[in-house]
Amino acid sequence: MAESFDIIVVGAGLGGLVAATEATALGKRVLVLDQEPEQSLGGQAHWSFGGLFFVDSPEQRRMGVRDSHALALADWMGTAAFDRPEDHWPRRWAEAYVDFAASEKRRWLYDMGMRWFPVVGWAERGGHGSVGHGNSVPRFHVTWGTGPGVLEPFLQRAREAQASGRLQFGFRHRVDALIVEAGTVIGVSGTVLAADTTERGKPSSRDVVGDFEWRAQAVVLASGGIGANHDLVRKYWPERLGTAPAHMLSGVPAHVDGRMLDIAETAGAQLINRDRMWHYVEGIENWNPIWPRHAIRILPGPSSLWFDATGKRLPGPFWPGFDTLGTLEYLRGTGYDYSWFILDQQIIRKEFALSGSEQNPDLTGKSWRQVAKRAVGKHAPAPVEAFKRHGRDFIVRDTLDELVAAMNRLSGDALLDAAALRREIEARDLQLDNPYAKDGQIMAIHNARRYRGDKLVRVAKPHRILDPANGPLIAVRLNILTRKTLGGLHTDLQARVLASSSAPLPGLYAAGEAAGFGGGGVHGYRALEGSFLGGCLFSGRIAGRAAAAAIV
Repeated sequence: MAESFDIIVVGAGLGGLVAATEATALGKRVLVLDQEPEQSLGGQAHWSFGGLFFVDSPEQRRMGVRDSHALALADWMGTAAFDRPEDHWPRRWAEAYVDFAASEKRRWLYDMGMRWFPVVGWAERGGHGSVGHGNSVPRFHVTWGTGPGVLEPFLQRAREAQASGRLQFGFRHRVDALIVEAGTVIGVSGTVLAADTTERGKPSSRDVVGDFEWRAQAVVLASGGIGANHDLVRKYWPERLGTAPAHMLSGVPAHVDGRMLDIAETAGAQLINRDRMWHYVEGIENWNPIWPRHAIRILPGPSSLWFDATGKRLPGPFWPGFDTLGTLEYLRGTGYDYSWFILDQQIIRKEFALSGSEQNPDLTGKSWRQVAKRAVGKHAPAPVEAFKRHGRDFIVRDTLDELVAAMNRLSGDALLDAAALRREIEARDLQLDNPYAKDGQIMAIHNARRYRGDKLVRVAKPHRILDPANGPLIAVRLNILTRKTLGGLHTDLQARVLASSSAPLPGLYAAGEAAGFGGGGVHGYRALEGSFLGGCLFSGRIAGRAAAAAIV
């Protein structure tokens, strides 16, 4: 390796790559360290759906969506529900991020070659009133190329900086400590792990072959969250969400272990909002797993009927796609770690998408021809149909009695009564005899189809689920899937990590999930979706520029 560096970045995910390339663009020499092999460069972002949060974008306007900075900020603040003294900087980060998303964010990325699918998605629709949680309008912009498409320009910038000698990677370098002298962070030390050729996402060895110590004028922590460390998830699980689940699946690879957070705290950094976290309730066990307990999240449209483990239909607004953490809190109160969707072929064909770059080969591969197939025929996208055939959480039957019997066999609990479920579904189906309805979910479906994008490609025409013409019937067992850390290292608006005194800890910066995507919790209690990758982009940009500016 080179003799000296201006900045050390810990973590080669999206936030770390953005920080590193922003600093090298300002002429600084940067070392990026990561415990994983080179083939995992890009981290979790590689596996993502590539959703980005923009405000009043050309894509929104072309779809007839009227958005504004004021509306987006109101949605963000109503969703975040900041209420703690330590939320000062998270609130400032939230205001700054919405400003960014409504102004230069899209142009910055567009100029680097990034493009987006023309139909804007509507995630986290809320339903708790105009001042509560949720997106008032569609804001989920899927990047053309999904997660790899988000990474592509920054990987290119990194390789160019590497070729010029301004950037160097140290893969298989696990940071075990921050070096602090006279109250200033001046470097890192750790262990060198054995070379490993395992494919991206699979667990790599932890065999130690050496050690290292590197010093620099600034250290940027972009080491991610705790999603794969279920012990830490349970340790910080908030009481407001009920008891921590005994059974959880993982939406992130095993190396997302959260170890750098405690290492930073030992060095004097302040951690806040560790009880704020983001986990999904629509997780399905991957029939072709890459990492341990690998789960995929269903990105559902609003039409599937949602039942808890005992067969009780979930109340509004806990419908598919409306309130992730509200639904999680409700389901934790049932005493069971799973729930059920009941739907039919018409719904799965149009409304089921799977999160992840590998589950969307058409968008990831930038193939318009394959994308067009989503809108025609009787089948769902090929990855969804593969789960329907092979996934252990999927059940397909022609009649409701057969479906419920198979559901009871799969769960092993025998909690479901076919007659009770039939009464619930038939009552729902009766609401479709006229264009009006008292059923809140059906009203929500009608409202969704007023949006052009949902009507075209996302929300099935309302129909009777028990009509055999719409079959077969499908049940999906849904598991809790761990994903994002919403709290983390407390940072000011220059991404400087704050010490316990709330003054900056000199020499230390943080970006991405390690910083709660900015400030130690830019999302507050809940997120609007499309804002996690964007948080890595925004906080990484600020951290890289601020660290470079501080170097003499």
